[in-house]
Amino acid sequence: MAEEVLAEIVASVLEVQVAEGQQVAAGDSLVLLESMKMEIPVLAEEPGTITSVNVKVGDVIQAGHLIAVIG
Repeated sequence: MAEEVLAEIVASVLEVQVAEGQQVAAGDSLVLLESMKMEIPVLAEEPGTITSVNVKVGDVIQAGHLIAVIG
């Protein structure tokens, strides 16, 4: 079953640390967000393969925005 990784806050995307097809383990950092001058890593909750990355550096995302899908 695919896991959708969603933004929890309004933030800017500082860094995308994964690519489609990449294997990730639980706890791996997927993207680095910036909000209110704080850097916030978004971590994988489950191991799997990145099936889509839905953000790019410089994007401003809202809470609930789809960041990536892990299959």
